[in-house]
Amino acid sequence: MAEVLFELVVGIVLWILLITLPVMWLWNWLMPELFGFVTITFWQALGMSTLCSLLFKSYHTSSKEK
Repeated sequence: MAEVLFELVVGIVLWILLITLPVMWLWNWLMPELFGFVTITFWQALGMSTLCSLLFKSYHTSSKEK
């Protein structure tokens, strides 16, 4: 039971890192130089990723009704 819980926690942490770090790195690399924006922290990148997934995720199904 403890092994399953540990694997779940590690999986969630890795998933958060996989989603958040590229957003932070790309933002901090491109936005300050191109547009003069400030750099963001890990937590701000996580918030942006979450907000974008909520706003732009499609909930449509592809099933056809007869």
